[in-house]
Amino acid sequence: MNVLLKSATIVQSNNPLNGKTRDLLIENGVITKIDSSINAEKNIKVIELENMHISSGWFDSSVSFGEPGYEERETINNGLRTAAYSGFTSVAVNPNTNPKIDNKATVEFLKNKSSNNAVNLHPIGNLTMNGEGNDLAELFDMQTSGAIAFGDYKRSISNANLLKVALQYAQNFNGLILSFPQDNSIARDGLANEGENSTLLGLKGLPALAEELQIVRDLFLLEYSGGKLHIPTISTAKSVSLIKDAKAKGLDVTCSVSAHHLRLTDEELHGFNGNTKVSPPLRTKKDIKALIKGLENGTIDMITSDHNPIDIEHKKVEFNNAKSGTVGLESLFGAVNGAIDLNLFIDCLTINPKSRFGLQNYSIQEGEPADLTLFTPKDQYTFSESEISSTSKNTIFNGKKMIGKAYGIIANNQLILKP
Repeated sequence: MNVLLKSATIVQSNNPLNGKTRDLLIENGVITKIDSSINAEKNIKVIELENMHISSGWFDSSVSFGEPGYEERETINNGLRTAAYSGFTSVAVNPNTNPKIDNKATVEFLKNKSSNNAVNLHPIGNLTMNGEGNDLAELFDMQTSGAIAFGDYKRSISNANLLKVALQYAQNFNGLILSFPQDNSIARDGLANEGENSTLLGLKGLPALAEELQIVRDLFLLEYSGGKLHIPTISTAKSVSLIKDAKAKGLDVTCSVSAHHLRLTDEELHGFNGNTKVSPPLRTKKDIKALIKGLENGTIDMITSDHNPIDIEHKKVEFNNAKSGTVGLESLFGAVNGAIDLNLFIDCLTINPKSRFGLQNYSIQEGEPADLTLFTPKDQYTFSESEISSTSKNTIFNGKKMIGKAYGIIANNQLILKP
């Protein structure tokens, strides 16, 4: 694949060319020349896009596909194509499948199924057998087969000793442990953020306390046992404060926030639309403000789509019965762009999550592999189902104003542009 990118503005905070507009020549998947102007030869495909920006390839640390077991929600092939159209060159795929990703064979299935794709699929293995929270899964075997972290998606570990043992055991092979922040004894069957809107709507409340208590417990366990802990998709102001204090103490902890928790509040629930039912639930403007501040001061390390396709039979039902989750790959950039500095935003999609999950973040310079996202930060539009490439259309952002979108990617010696 030989490609010439014309007039591309480079966005990479640790690169001397950051903010500069350059032509880039890519030959056989490698950046061979960067200059103010490069003339195209006959065998070179020229890419000229309006207000084109490029960064190192985006990585999403929390993506769900359906396969194996729930192919009606999403397949691996279509999911990876959707990721490419959305600007992602790598995704970490959650183990909410059937069978669960709790052994070497299931990890190898995902790796083999996604081979030779432009987008790199990195499995997250279940922390416990069958995701049931009782016994540790085969962590070391899964890591040697390609798993990059271990956690039970949207399922907290109620057994404190089990998490302690996991943190201790994983140190033998530098494993990363994920712990979903929800104390189920507090959360119970809550449906919406406990507060004014849940009361007005007659929905059972799920208090911020449920998240914060679990985080306190997990941080105490981390301090005792050592190891590496990642807390996915925090949603409250107090959670930010707790993790900030833990980092100041030197604990090896990171966390992520979803795009929808940076943009939307529980005011969205007034239509009782099942697409607005997510886990953790949407919170308040105060929480959004704290989450953005947490990104700016480095407490929150990464932003994720928390992409979770759900088929219409489990979404277009009464709010109480709807499954939690929203598709988010296609909407992530446009939803968050403008809320924080662009360089910080790109860091939260590239170097920060890749470093934590042990992935290479390639520099945009001559001689480096071309692992690039092509995007524009200025295009304004209203998000709708027509933007969605996923099989399932359960978007929380339908009808929302967006700024900026991905054009596609160059990765693994392949060029993928959204039609």
